[in-house]
Formats: sequence, C-alpha cells, structure tokens
Amino acid sequence: MSLENKFACVELTDTGMVRDHNEDAIGTNRETGLMVVADGMGGYNAGEVASGIAVKTVLELVTEGCQRQRREDLEPESGMMRQTILLRDAVARANKVIHQTAKSQPQCEGMGTTIVACLFFDNRISIAHVGDARLYRARQGNFEQMTMDHSLLQELVDRGFYSQEEAARSTNRNYVTRALGVEAMVQVEIQENEVQPGDIYLLCSDGLPDMVEDEDIHLTMSTFNANLQTVGQQLIQLSNEQGGKDNISVILAEAREPFPAKNGLLTKVKQFFK
Repeated sequence: MSLENKFACVELTDTGMVRDHNEDAIGTNRETGLMVVADGMGGYNAGEVASGIAVKTVLELVTEGCQRQRREDLEPESGMMRQTILLRDAVARANKVIHQTAKSQPQCEGMGTTIVACLFFDNRISIAHVGDARLYRARQGNFEQMTMDHSLLQELVDRGFYSQEEAARSTNRNYVTRALGVEAMVQVEIQENEVQPGDIYLLCSDGLPDMVEDEDIHLTMSTFNANLQTVGQQLIQLSNEQGGKDNISVILAEAREPFPAKNGLLTKVKQFFK
C-alpha cells in the first residue's frame, strides 16, 4: 500500500550563515513512508560523503525490504515490527559502508555522520537514530522530543550533573558519543510508537535545535501548521537569524489519515477457519 497520499511532507536543507558548504543529506520515499536526515562530519568534503552514503544506503535497503515484504505477503508481527528491524539493519549497514570507505579512501579518513530515520507502517512509526540528529512530534498541542541525543552533554544530564535547562544553555552540545562510520560496529537506537491523524513529525539535524529553543520550534509549528512548507522555511530562517552556525536540515511530515496495513493471505486463511 502506498502511503504517498496519507501524509503531507516537505524536506528542506540550508548551508547556514557560517559554513561554506553543506554536509547534511536528506531523503524521503513517500510511497514507502521513509524519511532520513544525516549530518556529516570529518574533513573537507568528507562529511558530505558520509551523510550521502548514509541516506542513499538507508533509502535503498529499506525500500527494497518493504517491496520484498509486500511481494511475500508477510504479516505484521507481534513485538518488534519487521519494519523496525529493517530500518535498524539498514542504518547498521550504512555504518559499515561508511567505515570501509573511510579506511580505503585517504581523503575520507575520519569521516562520520549522525542520522535519524523513520518509517511509517500500519498506523505506527519506527524510529532509528545515532548521534544528535533529532525527531520531534507535535500532537494535540503537545510537543515532544522523541529521540535522546547520543552526546556527552546528554550523558551528563542523565547522570545528574546538569539539568535540562542548564544543558540548553551549554556551549558544549556537539560532542557526540555515537556516530556512523567511526567504528566497524555501532549501536542503533530504535523505538516504535502509534501514529494518530494530525500528528506532525519533525526530523532535523542539530543545526536547528542548537540555534532555536524547543519552545520556539513548537510555536513556529503551531502558528504555521496549515502549511508545512512555510513551517520549514520559518525554522531555517529562525536558525539563521540566531547565527546559523551549522547546516540546517528539516523534514516535516503530517499524518492526514489512518494507514492500517492490509491483511495478507495468512490472516485471511486464519479468518476463514474461525
């Protein structure tokens, strides 16, 4: 089942006011319900190589996996969904490709990337992330950060050395403790959540939350939520007005109607014998 008409979606990226080139990469497959943001780092041009590999690999592997599941008429499973496992494995594979490329290409030595990706299926969202690229959700007036940064600062907050308010004012936000390509293996954090019509999801590189407070992000989304393109443009403009010290990438997706999975052959056979 194509999800293209179930969501409104926009994707925007901007170099910012300080960097001379953009090391972020973004991508979507709207039919599959897949969205990816990657924020590259490491050496001149190498960061954009890493982020580009990450987005390309995840898009290709997840799209192929979803198509295979449809062909084989696989049923949704209890517990962790096949889609979540597929997304996790695609991100892990991207890590291996980036790591191998960095080892074999001298100009790419030391490169890496953070990533956040989501996949919509059966009225649910599967989320995978590594590093400090984020996913937020706006639902019925509430605004929530769904991913927790893999960063030194977040670890200090978790251990009680900083409050969230103190962390928000810290200038040391960008020391990530996890990234794709740095090691041969990486731990990909995953989760699943139910989706409700009207939910708006924001995937972004750290160039947005480093410059714009969560409250202002929420206010912008609430003010312009009738037009996601305007929301994205306003968020980038806000970040640049605050200094635009990094590249800024955003993907916004609004669930417009339910998208339950179609029952496959196995379910139909079970129902026949009830």
